[in-house]
Amino acid sequence: MRGVTAPRLMLLDTASLYFRAYFGVPESLKSPAGEPVNAVRGLLDFIARLVQDHRPDQLVACMDADWRPQWRVDLIPTYKTHRLAAEPAVEGEEEIPDTLSPQVPVIEQVLDALGIARVGVPGYEADDVIGTLTTRAAGPVEIVTGDRDLFQLVDDARGITVLYPVKGVGSAERVDNAHLLEKYGVGGASYADMAALRGDTSDGLPGVKGIGEKTAAQLIQTYGDLAGVRAAAADPSSELTPARRKNLLEGAAYLDVAPTVVRVATDIPLPAFDPALPAEPLDPMALESLADRWGLGSSLDRILTALAGS
Repeated sequence: MRGVTAPRLMLLDTASLYFRAYFGVPESLKSPAGEPVNAVRGLLDFIARLVQDHRPDQLVACMDADWRPQWRVDLIPTYKTHRLAAEPAVEGEEEIPDTLSPQVPVIEQVLDALGIARVGVPGYEADDVIGTLTTRAAGPVEIVTGDRDLFQLVDDARGITVLYPVKGVGSAERVDNAHLLEKYGVGGASYADMAALRGDTSDGLPGVKGIGEKTAAQLIQTYGDLAGVRAAAADPSSELTPARRKNLLEGAAYLDVAPTVVRVATDIPLPAFDPALPAEPLDPMALESLADRWGLGSSLDRILTALAGS
């Protein structure tokens, strides 16, 4: 009796992709009423290309139900503080309108009408949805993201890779352990430990003073993992330099909580959903209405063609 092949799952870090679309597609792309739809159409084009090039059996658009979860902020208050909305413009100063946020509900409505699974969980980021789905997956997983944090999920033995867009999803780098070892000096299993040591200013993670990416990787290589690095710092007989030991010991409070913040959750409760890649729209009438209202045009044509051919 022939074995059943496990489905190939593709997970989209949706916000990462629609941000990339928003900044990569001209805002002159507008609806019939004149509203920008560059993020909507750009994301549809991205998904069409991904389905066409990779032919997954299952596809899930993972959403940020909470892009700055309180439980992470409680541990590291600076977590993503720079991404909070800026103070209102002072009087007389021109205020730049937000043309991305109004497009997000449209993206959600279009995905739902297409029948592409869309999953977000209150209190968690899309990364945590991706981590949980990856952990549960029976077969190979391709994670599409522009966020390096998800490199921690790379696992050659389980067929888990990251597609990291360079210019667009059509030129995405396939990130596996060999790629990580060559570029960062650590594999997927050690990436979160390295990232905690290094920190990440874009996420408000200070890291340990004096430890950059290369030093963090060297420490992990030498001592095995973050626990080993911390044990070496506490051991006067270890070969750490006095300055490095001092910085690690002074960073103890940060290192106590950083791993929990940096590591994606892998066991969050998920709602029921159907991950199967749809061959045709789930709600053709709603999709037609959305296409007319927002002028989705050739972008919708391309994704429908890609889905029909999958």
